[in-house]
Amino acid sequence: MKNALLVLIALSITSFGFGQGNTHKQEGGKFEGLAMTPPMGWNSWNTFATNIDEKLVKETADIMVSSGLAAAGYNYIVLDDGWMTHERDANGDLVPDPQKFPSGMKALIEYVHSKGLKFGLYNCAGTKTCAGYPGTRGYEYQDARFYARLGIDFLKYDWCNTEGITAKEAYKTMSNALKTAGRPIVFSLCEWGDNQPWEWGKPIGNLWRISGDIYPCFDCEFKHPENWSSWGFMKIIDMRKNIRKYSGPDHWNDFDMMEVGNEMNDTEDKSHFAMWCMVASPLFTGNDYRKMSKETLAILTNKELLAINQDKLGIQGFKYKVIDGVEVWVKPLSDGAWAVSFLNRTDSLKKINFDWKKNNFKDSDFGFETDFSKTTFKLKDLWKNKEAGSTKKIFISEIASHDVITLKLTP
Repeated sequence: MKNALLVLIALSITSFGFGQGNTHKQEGGKFEGLAMTPPMGWNSWNTFATNIDEKLVKETADIMVSSGLAAAGYNYIVLDDGWMTHERDANGDLVPDPQKFPSGMKALIEYVHSKGLKFGLYNCAGTKTCAGYPGTRGYEYQDARFYARLGIDFLKYDWCNTEGITAKEAYKTMSNALKTAGRPIVFSLCEWGDNQPWEWGKPIGNLWRISGDIYPCFDCEFKHPENWSSWGFMKIIDMRKNIRKYSGPDHWNDFDMMEVGNEMNDTEDKSHFAMWCMVASPLFTGNDYRKMSKETLAILTNKELLAINQDKLGIQGFKYKVIDGVEVWVKPLSDGAWAVSFLNRTDSLKKINFDWKKNNFKDSDFGFETDFSKTTFKLKDLWKNKEAGSTKKIFISEIASHDVITLKLTP
């Protein structure tokens, strides 16, 4: 009996010892408050892929300031995949490519900062980046310290070569690593929406991609030989249902970098930009500023549309209805205003005949609604920058194929 008692005591001590392993709560999470409106800037990937260097970055920074893009709110320059060499150094640190960046990455970042801009880099949660450079898997805390020493302000974190790991835990680990390193860095989750990041990303990152890569077309699917697809901007708009409730200040649904100025016509560029503003997406340009037309610049710097995107309420717009191929998108704004976009998805000219009093908006996710029979709203056409009557009268207009009309309704 004595021996049996000793065995029981020993077992209970052992069980107690093993049970202690899960009592520590892991602290961490993103730096809060860094992206209270959708972040804006430029990313190298859409036009340049891995063909990047310090001359390109400096020229982009210079034009961002001289063209008025910076004054309009575009303040991040983000170098995407391809900025590093194919091997880490003897200490395990990432090595910025000395041929592409002969002055060194830190000096380049200081140049960008001297222009009043912010700087971002790219890496990947897997063993390799999407272009085959060293990924961060197993180096999360080391890489976070490296980024903090460089002085970056933004990290885009991709999802290639991630066999055997879970998205939520991988992104949580990197988020905690950035927090531990101590420098406030906007954390952009580029996981393509495969693991529903909108459901778990809010405490981890400031924005998360909802789709695979964008492609410069209105409504196409571009199939790559490697068995994956890029998507026209309206395909991305259509891709996810019922996720707008997860988006808001400091935790944005990211519809990908824009293709404005890349291969589409000005009408489609205008619609692309309007839709990214309506859905409160982060606004990252992806064109070559050195070849930018005045029309492209005018689209990207439309102050009225940017105000819709940057509205402090931070609510993502939604598709209210479709009338003969014309989609009606609405977005609640602060101070009781609304943005309304009519988007022609068809290949032909359409006529709009919109009776406000028969079309009261109701936002079931956030509780906003209109009653046009009780409240009259003034209309302003945000592309023409002129008043357009009020909701007392039926709104009548023509709209070209793939074009957009965006109105602001002010009570």
